[in-house]
Amino acid sequence: MKLVAGIDSSTQSCKVLVCDAETGDIIRSGSAVHPDGTEVDPEHWWVALKQAIEAAGGIDDVEAISVGGQQHGMVLLDADGEVVRPALLWNDTRSAQAAKDLTEELEYKNLRGEQAWLDAVGSVPVASYTVTKLRWMADHEPQNLARAVACCLPHDWLSQKLRGETDVSKITTDRSDASGTGYYSSTLGVYLPEILELATRGHSLLLPEVMEPLELRDKVAAGMGDNAAAAVGLGAEVGDVIVSVGTSGVVSAVSTEGVNVNPVISGFADGSGEYLPLACTLNGAMIFDRYAKLFGISLSELGSLALSAAPASDGLVTIPFFAGERTPNLPEATARIVGMTNENFTRENLARSAFEGLLCGLADAIDAVVDEAPNKVLLIGGASKNEALRQIAAQVFGCDVEVPEVGEYVALGAARQAAGALLGELPNWNRSIEQIIVADSKPEVRANYSKARDAYLKELI
Repeated sequence: MKLVAGIDSSTQSCKVLVCDAETGDIIRSGSAVHPDGTEVDPEHWWVALKQAIEAAGGIDDVEAISVGGQQHGMVLLDADGEVVRPALLWNDTRSAQAAKDLTEELEYKNLRGEQAWLDAVGSVPVASYTVTKLRWMADHEPQNLARAVACCLPHDWLSQKLRGETDVSKITTDRSDASGTGYYSSTLGVYLPEILELATRGHSLLLPEVMEPLELRDKVAAGMGDNAAAAVGLGAEVGDVIVSVGTSGVVSAVSTEGVNVNPVISGFADGSGEYLPLACTLNGAMIFDRYAKLFGISLSELGSLALSAAPASDGLVTIPFFAGERTPNLPEATARIVGMTNENFTRENLARSAFEGLLCGLADAIDAVVDEAPNKVLLIGGASKNEALRQIAAQVFGCDVEVPEVGEYVALGAARQAAGALLGELPNWNRSIEQIIVADSKPEVRANYSKARDAYLKELI
């Protein structure tokens, strides 16, 4: 038996899966926590990884290993390979103004603003992207930026540590994670130095070499960003749409097309040589927490209450912009309940409207990511355990909803990539399906939501 290991180094924790390279069977596993915060000393990730490896029984018998990591984080290194300052993570929003400034400043092929960014790298920068953090450094910590000779991402840094390498010129990454920096073109397969120079106000930095998806160096594969790793772990194929409902909502689709003309989409690459256009909604399962707390019931009871109401909630609509919104881009928006009457203002309709509002927002994101209605949606994330979410998703999306068994898909995707690098091609690992909900389209749900949403958007303009 050939063994491989996959690592999920997320914002909250580190998980390690040791798997059979050919079958994907999980042989053993381990985990360790990361500290809270939006900036973290990368040494904490290394300590957690070593703890997780120890909990998993070690990796001495492992023939290949790969790291799936949180995207966008900025790790600056000096000439000796030492970390210059704590890494700024994807959820650090101090660079929000830098994102706006960079969006306005870029000129590329006679284009300006959002269109210049879409043409250059396939995404319009937001505060999470590495490029905006570099601009923040240039303006607020120029002394630290001046010390830096290299910039890499969290998964790049861990891969370097696993190899025991200290030479900053030998850091590697992969195209999926590089495509989230804001200065790498996944369609051209190259970094764009003019964008890096714009971000740093002229400071030069070494950037990681982009490895091939199934390349292996010193037992360590290229690794991936977390969303790409999850897609590989799920075995997602071209045309599949993945909807993840956690604290936020994430919609992604494996695609052969890398060109993106929609500013709400992140035009990422995937971990297998294709592309992974992605859209985020800021509002996810927290909506259910709010409604359940309001009613004084559990999340399971909220789901049962929702399923006891008819589709479209008798005209009651929740516009779920509790945290503002990113798809569409409305950071200052607030939530609304629309269409209340004496007859429809019931606990059942309110509960159902919470599920329908969240899923209609995700359906808008699906429309942005894919040109045609998908044949199926892979529904994952913590909220996917709720039966109401599953059933109502099939009605709102109008397609079959496949719910994979709950699993560590980022770590599993990393392990599968390691197996592919070891065996020469990605193995076909069986993925267990917990439930398939057959399409039961209820177009009136989205029609009611769209009418209420559009009226609200007119007020905001």
